[in-house]
Amino acid sequence: MKASHIILFLIFCLLTPSLSAQSAGRENFDSGWKFRLGDLNGAESASFDDHAWRTLDLPHDWSIEGSFKPDNPATNAGAALPGGIGWYRKTFSVKDTKTKHRFIRFDGVYMNSTVWVNGHQLGNRPFGYSTFEYDMTPYLAEGPNVVAVKVDNSLQPNSRWYSGSGIYRHVWLTTTSPVHVSLWGPYVTTPKVSEKESRVQVETTVSNEKQEKTTVRIISSILDKNGKKVASQVQTAKIEPNGLLKINTNLKVDVPQLWSIEYPYLYRLATEVYEGKELRDTYYTTFGIRSIQFRSDSGFFLNNKWVKVKGVCMHHDLGYLGTALNTRALTRQLEILKSMGCNGIRTSHNPPSPDLLDLCDQMGFVVMDEAFDVWNLEKMKYDYHIYFKAWHEKDLSDMVLRDRNHPSVFLWSIGNEIPEKNHTKYGGAAIAKELDGIIKRYDRTRFTTSAFAGVWRADTTFMSDKVDVIGINYTVERYAEEKAKHPNGFFIASETTSSLSDRGIYHFPADSAMKPTPDLHCSSFDNRGTYYDRPATMITQTTWRAVKETPYVAGLFIWTGFDYFGEPAYPYPSISSSYGIVDLCGFPKDVFYFYKSQWTNEPVLHLFPHWNWKAGQPIDVIAYTNCDEVKLYLNDKLIGEQVFANTKIHYKTNQWDKPIDLGEGQKLSLDWKVPFVPGTLKAEGYKNGKLILTDVLKTAGDPSKIEMVADRSTIAADGKDLSYITVKIKDKNGTFVPTGDNLIHFDLEGEGQIVGVGNGDPVSLEPARGNERSAFSGMCQVIIRSTHQSGKIILKASSLGLADEKIEITSN
Repeated sequence: MKASHIILFLIFCLLTPSLSAQSAGRENFDSGWKFRLGDLNGAESASFDDHAWRTLDLPHDWSIEGSFKPDNPATNAGAALPGGIGWYRKTFSVKDTKTKHRFIRFDGVYMNSTVWVNGHQLGNRPFGYSTFEYDMTPYLAEGPNVVAVKVDNSLQPNSRWYSGSGIYRHVWLTTTSPVHVSLWGPYVTTPKVSEKESRVQVETTVSNEKQEKTTVRIISSILDKNGKKVASQVQTAKIEPNGLLKINTNLKVDVPQLWSIEYPYLYRLATEVYEGKELRDTYYTTFGIRSIQFRSDSGFFLNNKWVKVKGVCMHHDLGYLGTALNTRALTRQLEILKSMGCNGIRTSHNPPSPDLLDLCDQMGFVVMDEAFDVWNLEKMKYDYHIYFKAWHEKDLSDMVLRDRNHPSVFLWSIGNEIPEKNHTKYGGAAIAKELDGIIKRYDRTRFTTSAFAGVWRADTTFMSDKVDVIGINYTVERYAEEKAKHPNGFFIASETTSSLSDRGIYHFPADSAMKPTPDLHCSSFDNRGTYYDRPATMITQTTWRAVKETPYVAGLFIWTGFDYFGEPAYPYPSISSSYGIVDLCGFPKDVFYFYKSQWTNEPVLHLFPHWNWKAGQPIDVIAYTNCDEVKLYLNDKLIGEQVFANTKIHYKTNQWDKPIDLGEGQKLSLDWKVPFVPGTLKAEGYKNGKLILTDVLKTAGDPSKIEMVADRSTIAADGKDLSYITVKIKDKNGTFVPTGDNLIHFDLEGEGQIVGVGNGDPVSLEPARGNERSAFSGMCQVIIRSTHQSGKIILKASSLGLADEKIEITSN
């Protein structure tokens, strides 16, 4: 590879998002679009007058900009936000239309999109989660051109969760010569993996869109993270007119750096295509060298090392930003989950954005890449079942072709809780076999799965036999039974727990199965599971104990990592879920610290609930910790101490269809019953007899002031970067007020915009866009986005009866 090409490659690595696979001729096409909500006649025409339309940059979600209303046809399953029809248009100029080919790629449009260029229809794509590309070459003119996109999200309800509306992922323009690397680029596999030597196999497809045969020279080079070439091969071949060439390349990497969860090392494959001495195309593919394996007796292995998957399910919204893709927002979610010890993501229940997989590659997560929530049988009136017959092969194959080079992807899921499992008359086994075959047509290096709710029904309809790994949703009491049915089978807890909690809300007593209060809030004690009127106690701990003590279950994916809009547990005005370990703002709930204490080696001691109650009220006090011993003090008086080695409990609860009884085992948390006295509650954590941690709760007085803390005080002036501001209510002494619900007003000066306000309350109907927000359990949030100008951003917070507060962010 020439030095100039390596420099170009490194520039792209630093400046361009979504780098898993890309042509050197690809450019971001997000800026300068026109948008109009509502259907219009003739808006696909190049001559249509759009000067009065709103100008915006993509990605964009118009639904989150609306109001939460009970009569919106999405229902509260779709967060009671509006759908409808929207139009996008962009004018752009090109040159060399006779010698260059140009393609437009959409990472995702929700939903039912139709695309035109200069009035010529390029195509329609119903599925809102697919990435697709169109060739614009025959319809382009020298000078200005117009691309128009109609997005039709009017048939509702079509989703069981909040989908968003619009061109909500990135758009790309790729310019190539007629001879170029084809869509999705090279396919990279690692058939031999060891720390001494690894083999990298590449299948590259090259397109010749000329009318005559041509000879090409293909140079395939592997670059390490510093851009140094570690392997290379040159091959020559002929391509027929308007033909495709598939060429196989075998490369050897000595002493490779293996991709792992702890050390996610990435290589780049640079594919250069020459005609004679002319370089026609350069294509970069990110990949990792790693091996994956399932064993029937002991679960999942990465590079021949045992790994327990400690994963979460994630929907695709970004809290109060809606579904509009933002790389920083997505990174922040993964950073929070990583700090908890999470190592796996399930993309429930649809193909993810390429950006998510790029980040999982870079940060060290394994991914269950999921295709569908439904097949032919509906869950919602207008969901994907309408399109499945005509589109499932295209949508599934495109997902696999797009994602098969990501080292993070270890499982392909063909569906979530598919209703066809319930009776043989629906033909679920045949469909599952077909979907499994489609995947293996394009990738045989990974395993297939499906997330079965009621796995015993999938056994009777033979659907569970048609995938490599049996995904069991909930029903942890059936692990042994399923193992007996499939003694050589592979298993993963594809969805678990569904424990409901709202940050800072506590219902007593903690050890009783609780239903929500009339205001539809759920307790943050582990005492409420699912919304099917089956309350449960200690469901979080029971589920984790079952998975960690069952070696042949490869791991679990908890429902869910973050709260998400839509699919609420209760009726309107509930408009978001309460399943998350982390709330809509990204504020950890108490259960976050339970998982951190179990999933990391970092010392953890988390004491709850807060310490503002009625005098004499009996309070259940819980400590999530991995210390050996905890001592509890109230106003400096020792009131109890517990040693984990001496504490056991009988794990018995009820969820879904059967009681769960795991018998006696060591407690995974500590608890005390303490009559409330105002003052200071303090826990001390000991390891090997030494004090290593303390956690303190103080009784707060009346709200007096506001505290604001930015997650990042310096952001990039690129019009995309974000700073998340945490807003807390404090008393006059600076003590956090856990019951504070003050309405906070925000004013912004300088080179920034407020793009989201939130508080994590699943029942709040306050808009996600605006300049004010009520605190919930003492906290709320402001999300600031940079402009394209450097400078200072000053945010002022004010509230009736509270002292004003300011915070400064630098954008450069």
